[in-house]
Amino acid sequence: VIISNVNATKGVAFGPIITDGGFFLFPLTYIIGDVLAEVYGFKATRRAILLGFAMNALAALAFWLTVYLPSADFYPNQEHFANVVGAYTQLIIAGLAGFIVGQTINAWTVVKIKERTREKHLWARLVGSTFAGQLGDTLVFCGIAASAIGITTFSDFATYAALGWIYKTAVEVVLLPVTYRVIAYIKRHEPTYTALV
Repeated sequence: VIISNVNATKGVAFGPIITDGGFFLFPLTYIIGDVLAEVYGFKATRRAILLGFAMNALAALAFWLTVYLPSADFYPNQEHFANVVGAYTQLIIAGLAGFIVGQTINAWTVVKIKERTREKHLWARLVGSTFAGQLGDTLVFCGIAASAIGITTFSDFATYAALGWIYKTAVEVVLLPVTYRVIAYIKRHEPTYTALV
């Protein structure tokens, strides 16, 4: 999440497709969230979400402290560093808000679907939770982050949000076989795991 937020300070365009530099790494946070929720439940996943939140806040604080440290005479990039940290701070706020909303929806959805399906239909838990969680995360994140990367029109915002949501959801669907194997491995080797039957 921290790496994605740093990368997201750069607006990226592939022709008419508008996104940010965090697009390729961020979907992995949802795969990790699904694994945690599926194996350890909502309470443990909530602790991981809060830890991620705290680490992002610490990163933002460390970057801001560095901005205000006196620059060495030979350091020519103070203004550039301050610009990136300023954008990063807005993206951190967007990321933290989106992360809390999205991961909470994601974990809650996995747990609620699992209560009904027990150990069956893992694909429904993984896809359904990503569909809902990524929607919440993307709307919150993009709503706050768009101006930090220079998006100023509703059309560009709509493209940014819609394509971000579709892309992140598609990545999880494509990586579903990998997620299945990781979950199965952890369930077999985690002594605290108890299957719902």
